[in-house]
Amino acid sequence: MTTHEIRSDIAFGEWDGNTAAARELQMRLAEKVVLADDFGALKLIAGVDVGFEDGGKITRAAAVLLDAETLEPLAQALARIPTRMPYIPGLLSFRELPAVLQALDALGQMPDLIFADGHGIAHPRGLGIAAHLGVITGLPTIGVAKKILTGQHAPLGERRADQVDLLDKGGKLIGTVLRSKEKVRPLIISPGNRVSLMTAPELVMRFVTRYRLPEPTRLADRLASRRDEKRAVVQPALDR
Repeated sequence: MTTHEIRSDIAFGEWDGNTAAARELQMRLAEKVVLADDFGALKLIAGVDVGFEDGGKITRAAAVLLDAETLEPLAQALARIPTRMPYIPGLLSFRELPAVLQALDALGQMPDLIFADGHGIAHPRGLGIAAHLGVITGLPTIGVAKKILTGQHAPLGERRADQVDLLDKGGKLIGTVLRSKEKVRPLIISPGNRVSLMTAPELVMRFVTRYRLPEPTRLADRLASRRDEKRAVVQPALDR
């Protein structure tokens, strides 16, 4: 499956906008998440993030494609669509995924791995936006969040690459609290699909440079948040 084949009806089934039905759909899709390393050589990686315009009326999704070896940006795209639902904790993917899918489609090439701003399985029903995206695309995905949605952890060291387990109420491992840079606020890392709990933080650190965020989500965040408007031009992807 490529991103060109993804439609909202595949992403959300017959969901009619009801929040209870959305939670039920999350639980069904969470059963499809693969928590094992199931990817080959990483040549192209992507980052996705979402912002909002016009007081939240417009959802603005950004996708950035990078060379996995050099971290050179190869393509970037924006998708702007009317916001389909208000912010409801735990249902972020239903609000943001339609625009994210359009932005990914506009890149023109399928990445080998997607880093999403948000959670993977570190979610009350095991299906944050990174996991939802991974299940419906079939692609390997990792959630890179800036704060905890659910779970608890032991104290975290202050050094770069220090990490501790994120556990749910029953003590099950659902992610990693990662200090990507010395003395900065930690990131909450959890696999979305086709990536293991052990490998997810390793891949995040592989693509961290001198900033707190790994390059794919850092660049997507910059584009989605409009901090650098001169980047807000869709550029064609290079031939793989």
